[in-house]
Amino acid sequence: MTHSALRGRYLAELTWQEAESAIPEADALVLPIGAGAKEHGPHLLLENDYRLAGCLAARLAERCDVLILPTVPYGYYPAFLEYPGSVSLGFETFRDTVVEICQSLAPHGAAWFYVLNTGISTARPLREAAERLGRLGVRMRFTDFAAALESGCQQVETQSIGSHADEIETSLMMYLAPETVRIDRALRDGYDDRGGGGLSRDPRGGGIFSPSGIFGDATLATSEKGAILTRELVDYLARDVRRGPDGT
Repeated sequence: MTHSALRGRYLAELTWQEAESAIPEADALVLPIGAGAKEHGPHLLLENDYRLAGCLAARLAERCDVLILPTVPYGYYPAFLEYPGSVSLGFETFRDTVVEICQSLAPHGAAWFYVLNTGISTARPLREAAERLGRLGVRMRFTDFAAALESGCQQVETQSIGSHADEIETSLMMYLAPETVRIDRALRDGYDDRGGGGLSRDPRGGGIFSPSGIFGDATLATSEKGAILTRELVDYLARDVRRGPDGT
């Protein structure tokens, strides 16, 4: 599949003169957000969420007349900083980054912005960003990623608990980017929840004790589950965009 086959367009592939007409013509400007440096256990890459956001944006562009912005590779991910390679912006830094990206493009006729959010901890700063932009007359909504996954999870999930580098995330990547998955290194981990924080490598600490960085059972993942999850995710995203800036 080439980008030229999509209904949507990619801002980065345009000249500024082409962008001048493409921005107001798009039904929405889509800003994908996916961590380019966040631990995902021993079997998934640090750039896992960056790849996921790009794959989902490409499929959304097949369905909707949107303009896809470059993926933001950094966000608010404080729960993973004990694991080398993981990067987190501060709450306010991430919030303001999203605000300023939208502010840069809004004067050129953008109808509204849809943040294709692939995180959970990113929801709070994105909510504040939407409120700030609203006060400036710029409309923005973002993906509730837990809600977006719900339908697919109901169909395929067999692990008892989990939400990170687990059965679900690993299945998605086995389908979307199988070359990035080292399934022979997949584990079941994170079942010792001591409360009071995110994931932890420290056996004496709080939070969810996970030496591997996995929360859930990645050994249960399959590409077939990933195909179902992807279908349901993309359906959700397309419906969410079509609801428009007011979510109706």
